[in-house]
Amino acid sequence: MKFGVTVPNNWGIEDVNIALSFGPLAEELGYDSVWVMDHLFNNGYIRERLEDKPYYHPLATLSYLSATTGSVLLGTSVLVLPYHNPVELAKYTATLDQMSGGRVTLGVGVGAMAEEFDALGIPMSERASLTNESIRVMRELWASPAPSYHSARWNFEDLRFSPKPVQQPHIPMWIGGASPGALRRAARLGDGWHPSGVTPEEYAACREQIISMAERAGRDPDSLAWSARVEVEATPGPSSERAANRARLPGNDLEQAALSIADYRDAGVEHMVLALNTGDADRIRELMETFAADIVPQFR
Repeated sequence: MKFGVTVPNNWGIEDVNIALSFGPLAEELGYDSVWVMDHLFNNGYIRERLEDKPYYHPLATLSYLSATTGSVLLGTSVLVLPYHNPVELAKYTATLDQMSGGRVTLGVGVGAMAEEFDALGIPMSERASLTNESIRVMRELWASPAPSYHSARWNFEDLRFSPKPVQQPHIPMWIGGASPGALRRAARLGDGWHPSGVTPEEYAACREQIISMAERAGRDPDSLAWSARVEVEATPGPSSERAANRARLPGNDLEQAALSIADYRDAGVEHMVLALNTGDADRIRELMETFAADIVPQFR
């Protein structure tokens, strides 16, 4: 298995240099990847947690980390695609892929926070179609020497787009979520599946659905990456009311955490992302070091 860890761009750490320091630390400790989250406003459960504390932009964070790390994969878990213009996002991420030497993976999803869609003036009812179309637009820009795309939303041809990403034919896009729509998207459009907060049993069942749908769509399921993001309890019990309904790993019971990770491995997870959901920098560092020393080697 491969292991990633979240960088706390989303936990209100006032000193941005402390938040950024966890990227190089993850690489030093032997993690395979680092991951950042995406919200533009502190609304809903984000406001309950942060109020006015900083939530740093995911791509700005990864851009900095691309210069302070040398080998870890740089991932988003997940970018809410309807919030972003796909042409600008394709440009930014292709540039970042060049700067990092081909280390970018985009976890992408449709989003679920109604307040944020309202604030951005984006119809939440269109989030699925926006996501699907954004994936197609970005791949056309990344892969085609003469990009061309025509729809009611985007309409271009006879253009040149550069730089292209290092990774060919395009930057991998792993689909977040475990809804029926997300499973269909992973099977038909994704380069992998990257849900969060699902149990091993749920993961195994959904994985079988994705494999079946991919085969019916004429795709090779073996080409898909199988990932999952799971919260690690920084303190006993869930970090929030929202987290109470999501699968999580105990941070203070390493034996049980290892057994749970084994269950995810057996369910088909190949790349486990440990979500260290706390704004306590000392506790983040402690969890990163403990899991790297005592758990990750068991699954190499």
